[in-house]
Amino acid sequence: MPGSTDRKSPAATETANDAFKKSASNWLAYGVIGAVAVHFALFALFPNLQAADLSGLDESIEMIELPPEVKIPPPPEQIARPATPKVAAADIADDVTIAPTTFDENPVENLPPPPKTGSPADRPSFIPYDVAPKLKNAKEIQRLLQRLYPAQLREAGVEGTVVLWIYIDEHGNVMKSQVQKSSGYNAMDKAAMGTADKMEFSPAMNRDKKTPVWVAQAITFEVR
Repeated sequence: MPGSTDRKSPAATETANDAFKKSASNWLAYGVIGAVAVHFALFALFPNLQAADLSGLDESIEMIELPPEVKIPPPPEQIARPATPKVAAADIADDVTIAPTTFDENPVENLPPPPKTGSPADRPSFIPYDVAPKLKNAKEIQRLLQRLYPAQLREAGVEGTVVLWIYIDEHGNVMKSQVQKSSGYNAMDKAAMGTADKMEFSPAMNRDKKTPVWVAQAITFEVR
């Protein structure tokens, strides 16, 4: 038309980039809706998972003690073969004789005396017996121990045990005694030795025969 200018409408000048921008919000909404639907379908249709019961499994660990290491010694060195003996050349007379060994040539008076063995009562030694001796007056010895208990040790609460070697004759009488194991206190050892002479035993028997013996007797001091 005369007197009018040729102008294009805004729709005619819209580019593809502008159109994509306008539709991007719509596509975003569709994508979110689709994602939600897919996740819902996965949670709804996916099979249920259950944890297995492992309480019955024994997971205890046992400690194994290894045997001590054994060191094998090296083999012994080979023994050297002995040298062949050499016989020396010597002239041996034909009239060699051996000295006589009769009692006439070796009288008893010239022989040394036999060694002294001593008596079994000299020192503690084993003497065979079948029936051991038994202490007959144990209650009397207990009362005697209380009287002979050293006062200083009793008041301090010190206790101890003394082991004595006691030699008992064939009648059950105590003939000799000595300390085998000390209590650690000289006064207590002396008190124990003082009770040994007062002990009365039944005799030991060896094949229905009374025999003297050495016995070990423990004497205990206790604070009561």
